[in-house]
Amino acid sequence: MQEALGQKKQNVLEQKTRFRWVVLTMIFIVYMIAGADRANIGVVVPYIKESFKLTNTDIGAMTSLFYIGYALIQIPSGVIFGKYGVRKLYSLSIILTSLATFFMGVSTSIFHLKAARVLLGFAEGPLNIGIVTIINRWFPPQEKGTATGIFMSSIKFAPAVVPPLCAFIILVFGWREVFYLFAIPGFISAVLWWWLVKDNPKDSPYCSKAEVDYITSGTVSSDFADGTKVSRSVKSLKWIDKLIRAKDIKPLATNREVLRSWNVWGCAIGYFFMVGITYAIMTWVPTYLVTVKKFSIMKMGFVAAAPWIGAMLGNIIGGWLSDKVFDKRRKPNMMLTSASTVCMMYSLLYAPNDPFVLGSVLLLAGILLNLGYSTFLVYPMGLVSKEKCPFAASIINTAGSLGGAFAPFVVGVLLDRFNWDMVFMFLAASSLMTFFILFTINEPREGYVEVES
Repeated sequence: MQEALGQKKQNVLEQKTRFRWVVLTMIFIVYMIAGADRANIGVVVPYIKESFKLTNTDIGAMTSLFYIGYALIQIPSGVIFGKYGVRKLYSLSIILTSLATFFMGVSTSIFHLKAARVLLGFAEGPLNIGIVTIINRWFPPQEKGTATGIFMSSIKFAPAVVPPLCAFIILVFGWREVFYLFAIPGFISAVLWWWLVKDNPKDSPYCSKAEVDYITSGTVSSDFADGTKVSRSVKSLKWIDKLIRAKDIKPLATNREVLRSWNVWGCAIGYFFMVGITYAIMTWVPTYLVTVKKFSIMKMGFVAAAPWIGAMLGNIIGGWLSDKVFDKRRKPNMMLTSASTVCMMYSLLYAPNDPFVLGSVLLLAGILLNLGYSTFLVYPMGLVSKEKCPFAASIINTAGSLGGAFAPFVVGVLLDRFNWDMVFMFLAASSLMTFFILFTINEPREGYVEVES
């Protein structure tokens, strides 16, 4: 009997489980909640302005405070995650995110609002780096782009459902109740994360040895364990490799090497601009629809959701393209998204008043903006060793956070002095700058053997 039970247990261990997809589901849920907590401010802006008699510049500054707090905690989080693991700090961050959201609802002055936004930034800051670290440990190279695309789609899923949900809550209750209700899910997800997600798949009771072997069989760091490169077969895309400056690069193994790498800093600067565009849209488009297009609160809610539905599609499609079509090449998506976003931001200068047509334009803009959005965070996974991935990702995400602080504030200033045409020109110029910067960095391709497609 004992032998039979032992054999059964052995068979279970040898079966290839798929628990990494449960982990990815938890990642999606947690970051979706975080995205909702940061996105709800965009819908509530007109009511906060009225309650506290604020200017557009005031709103831009308040929004930017979130990203300043978010940016300041990035590199410390990367160092802590790399040294002590993800689980403890991550669960604490989720709880603090919900507390900061609740404090937004009880604020009685602009100072309280600003303090709550800074706290929200500090609380959410570690989440992104923790997730990138978990994906890098829980997924093999051929699935990292797809996993990161799904992860990044979660932050865009939130703004897709937040505007109509917030509009309903405001109509039935009031703007403060938006923050009260949005604070609840985070406490639940913190408990689930602590229970289900371990820092490493080998430590999880739900992950079989076969799945652990599958996850670790293709890691970049193993290529150079003995100082030599392991040959891999990849598709031959010579013209693309020439365009994106693909090179065999040994993973960066020290903080010094990471800090001295232009590839890291070039990616970070590009991410600065792209995150800025994204959060300028998140913060200001609802106001644009109400004040310029004169949409009702419910009509605004549904049209404002369009770019984020597109963003979800763009991130998932982009992750698949990066892994499967471009065979783990990340720069093609990054360049495609920056070039197309220039065109889409310029097209908004002539945005129609028809809600269906405008919604369609915003949907397409969301898709194109996000085809390569997630690959900015996948890019360092192929550039650095597994141990230094949190540090490199924290640098890139710090730049993105600063972009998220910079662009919404600039939009507020532009609106107080000019008009929305100047805003869309500014966003188009930001994306064009990213496109040119991407030409200066290399596509990291570890040792490989070309296979003609």
